[in-house]
Amino acid sequence: MKLPLGYRYASAYAGIRKQADQDDVALIVSDTPAAAASVFTQNVVQAAPVRLAKQHLKSSGGKVAGILVNAGNANCATRTGDRVALDSCKAVAKALKTKPKYVLPASTGVIGVELDSKLLVAPVPKLVQNLLPGEAAFESVARAMMTTDTQMKVASEEVKFRGGTVVVAGMTKGSGMIHPNMATTLGFIMTDAAIPAKLLKPMLLDATERSYNSLTVDGDTSTNDMIALLANGASKVSLDDKERKVFAEVLAWVLESLAEQIAADGEGARKLIIIRALGFRSTEDARRVARAIANSPLVKTAIAGSDPNWGRILAAAGYSGVKFDPSRVDIHLQRELVCKGGLAAEFDEDAMKEKLNGGEVRIRVTLNGGGKAQARFFTCDLTKEYIEINGSYRT
Repeated sequence: MKLPLGYRYASAYAGIRKQADQDDVALIVSDTPAAAASVFTQNVVQAAPVRLAKQHLKSSGGKVAGILVNAGNANCATRTGDRVALDSCKAVAKALKTKPKYVLPASTGVIGVELDSKLLVAPVPKLVQNLLPGEAAFESVARAMMTTDTQMKVASEEVKFRGGTVVVAGMTKGSGMIHPNMATTLGFIMTDAAIPAKLLKPMLLDATERSYNSLTVDGDTSTNDMIALLANGASKVSLDDKERKVFAEVLAWVLESLAEQIAADGEGARKLIIIRALGFRSTEDARRVARAIANSPLVKTAIAGSDPNWGRILAAAGYSGVKFDPSRVDIHLQRELVCKGGLAAEFDEDAMKEKLNGGEVRIRVTLNGGGKAQARFFTCDLTKEYIEINGSYRT
């Protein structure tokens, strides 16, 4: 995969998680401080690294030299969380010969368990010593921040402008406790384009709305959610207004790919579900309908069982809070009409069940004559494995 210039990566095992065969701490470093923008969880219960990252972005004027991330412990709802987060940033800053305000902390894992700061501080010199560019190092960080994920999640895009080529590359984690609300996981996106922080933020907000905020696995918003976008200018390519619009679209593609990978890897999931709502008066109405369908346990379990129960889809749209005439609604499953005008359409149920056995399921809800707005949501089926995973998460 293509990676942006001017970044290095490293991971290590610090003893935070029980599995010694998987790294649990990682470091992302920009060779020169990068312009940065970030979005965070809207949960009122926020982990110490979230609070500190917000402070550091504000005090640094949107500049970031490094991101320290750990898995296995959320550093949330603990007595020592603030000190642990700050100590780890100080350790990274010392090793990089920079200031703590240029370091962002990020954590994921179990809530309410005290985290020994030594577990984060001790591996920092080794991490800095082992920093490398390249795909292997990049992917080692993507794997180190996994929790119940079954696979790493990465994406990149390359785009050519008049001044040269820039790359956007991202990594993310997420499998459970996933619900759209500003951000939904840990995600780090790097580019070598030269873009100031004040211009990065609106780009990130729009891309997040189309991707992470259009994603749900189980309806639970985490305490640690954070998406950070870094632009270090190492390509020496500056963008004019028109080119920035192109860049913003490419950024959204990367985030959409990452969000789709999360949905496909939802805890216990066997099927990725992509929902489209079309023909509504506003994008927000379309999003509310798509979100309601994506969050419905009855829809998700029906898909798990390959049951073409379109009535559950119509019912979820109906309680979304959007007012519409059910007699104007058509529903397609796997691109085949199953509901026309709010009533059953003729289709071969056995053939449809076979189509629903695949690893990707598409649901389309169309409101005829309502408007031109549309929205897309990513989710997954709900299986008994989800209960098994979360019933034993702390043990």
